[in-house]
Amino acid sequence: MSDLSEYRTNLPATADLIDVARPGNVAAIISRIEDAVEEETAAIRTDIHFDIKASNARKSRYLYELTRATKGLVEGDFPNELKVGVERLRDKLVANERAILAHLSAVSEVASLLRDAIQRSEADGTYSANEFGWAR
Repeated sequence: MSDLSEYRTNLPATADLIDVARPGNVAAIISRIEDAVEEETAAIRTDIHFDIKASNARKSRYLYELTRATKGLVEGDFPNELKVGVERLRDKLVANERAILAHLSAVSEVASLLRDAIQRSEADGTYSANEFGWAR
């Protein structure tokens, strides 16, 4: 076999592979998450063709990045700019949650209306509980 050492010379040392949390990196990730959450919140409210599955995948990927970037950091070590960014993100997530809950409520209401319409169209009333006074 050939010697693989020529290929290993360009690889970073093991210490270089360890993620080091840098405030600029964390701030950039928080900013990307904010943008994704704002986009999703606006789209849920306005775009009936919005791909929520793709948006969830994007948010999951960003959360993974944030988790890796903050690995080993203690909350007290966060610079003030990061604390402000996290607070801002928290507020945007609250608005996003409200939009998602409203969307889910609307979907549930439409599903109930459709279910009731289907039941009414399939039933001729001959053997329903309502005909015999049992349903109240």
